[in-house]
Amino acid sequence: MGYAVQVGAFAVLENAVGLEASLARRGIDAYYFRAETGLYKVQFGNYTTYEAARTEAQQFRQQSLIDSFFIAVPDQYSVARIQRSGRGDIREELVITAQRFLGVPYRWGGEDKGGFDCSGLTMVSYRLNGLDLPRNSRAQFDAGRAVAQQALQRGDLVFFATQGGRRVTHVGIYIGNDQFIHAPRAGQTVRVANLSSNYFKKTYVGARTYL
Repeated sequence: MGYAVQVGAFAVLENAVGLEASLARRGIDAYYFRAETGLYKVQFGNYTTYEAARTEAQQFRQQSLIDSFFIAVPDQYSVARIQRSGRGDIREELVITAQRFLGVPYRWGGEDKGGFDCSGLTMVSYRLNGLDLPRNSRAQFDAGRAVAQQALQRGDLVFFATQGGRRVTHVGIYIGNDQFIHAPRAGQTVRVANLSSNYFKKTYVGARTYL
């Protein structure tokens, strides 16, 4: 990931969802996330330079699309920090990020008419750590390297065909011990599930790693 723009610091989830949706309607690749503080923020962009990110953010502020903003720089992402210092575990960081969403009624303000999207959770967990991941579950499946179920590691993604056949329609992030975090469907919250449960065993398509 390159430079990104962060805006907002909301205590109420709906406010972050609303801002994300208003940006998405203008073709801006925005996504909200739950910060370590528990507040909800919105991030967008993948700019090659700090100047490009700041210039566009200032334009959006002049148009009253956003208020104050913060530029996230590549060196601040976990993947860059770990590579630079040689300390830490990017897989652990990915899991920690996903865990922040547990219990949250995850609603995507853009494409999904139901306002709920499993691939948004995995995409955000990766992007917030500096790893660019495609938007939808099928693209995420195509982008990764295949990994056998018995070789899964924390942070890998697991995919399912929940509508029958082999067409990928659902994704979660593996956290170890046969468990993964996912956003089930509208009306439910982000939760932990077991790969060995009857439902997910039956619909399992495969796993992918990006590390």
